[in-house]
Amino acid sequence: MSLLSIGDKAPDFKTTDQDGEKVSLSDFRGQKVVLYFYPKDDTPGCTKEACSFRDGWSKFHRKKIAVLGVSADDEKSHKKFADKFSLPFPLLADTDKQIVKDYGAWGEKNMYGRKFMGIRRVTYLIDEKGKIAAVWPKVKPEGHADELLAAAGA
Repeated sequence: MSLLSIGDKAPDFKTTDQDGEKVSLSDFRGQKVVLYFYPKDDTPGCTKEACSFRDGWSKFHRKKIAVLGVSADDEKSHKKFADKFSLPFPLLADTDKQIVKDYGAWGEKNMYGRKFMGIRRVTYLIDEKGKIAAVWPKVKPEGHADELLAAAGA
C-alpha cells in the first residue's frame, strides 16, 4: 500500500490505547490530528520522536490538535513506554498492522544492508474534516514536533 496523498480521506480505524481505552479516528472529527507511525516502543529514534511531541504537548493542546502515535506494539508495551517518558497522548496498538497498512506506513526497510518489512516513520496531519492535510514520508525524529506545529499554523 502506498502513502496517502494530500486531499485523500483519512481511513477510519478502531483500536485501543495504552490504557485499554477504545479510540477511533472519527472520535476526533472537528479537530486537527497528528497521526504518527513509529517502529517500536522505547527504542532510541522512537523515544526521541515521542519526547519531542511530549515537549511540544502544551502547544498542540492549546491549538486543539490531537496527537496519536501508532506502532504494532501491544497495550502493555505502550503503557510502559508512555509511563517511562510521561507521554501525555494516546499510543495506539496496531498489533494486526491494519492501520499501518491502510496508511502506507508498512513497507520495505533497509538497515545495515539488510532488507526487511517493517513500520516506516511516517506522519500525517489530518484536517478537521478527516482529510489528509500534509504528509511526512521520511521523518527525522529530532525537531519533528516543531515541523508539525508550523504546518498546522501553531
